[in-house]
Amino acid sequence: MIQKSFMQGLISGILAAVAGVIYMKIYQNALGPDFHKIVNIGNIAGGAIFACMLFGLLSWLLEKFNMLKLKGWFYIVIAVLSFASIIYPISISLPLDIQNPELFPGLVIPMHFFPALAYFTIEPFFNKGN
Repeated sequence: MIQKSFMQGLISGILAAVAGVIYMKIYQNALGPDFHKIVNIGNIAGGAIFACMLFGLLSWLLEKFNMLKLKGWFYIVIAVLSFASIIYPISISLPLDIQNPELFPGLVIPMHFFPALAYFTIEPFFNKGN
C-alpha cells in the first residue's frame, strides 16, 4: 500500500516538474524575462516532487488509519493550500537588478498548481477499485 502511494507521489511529482520546466521555457521564450537567479530547474523539480511525495504520504496515512471517507476533504485541503501558496510569489521583493519584475508572478503562480493537478490527474490509475 505504501509502495502504491509512493509511486503515485513520485510519478505525479515528476510529471509536475516536467510541466513546470516546459512552462518556464515557453514563458521565457515568449516574453523574454530571465529569472534564473530566483527560479531554476532544481527549484521547480524539487518543489513539485516534494509536494507530490507529501500528498502521497498523507494519502497513505489516510488509508493506513482507515479514514478514506476523508479523502475528499484531503483533496479540498490540497486545492486550498495551492491557492494559498501563491501569496508568497505575489508578496516578495525581487532584487533590483532583475529586469521586468512584473512578469515574475505570471511565471511562478501557475507552477503552484502543477503538483495538485498532476496528483489529481494520475489518481484514477492508482485507485481503480475505490
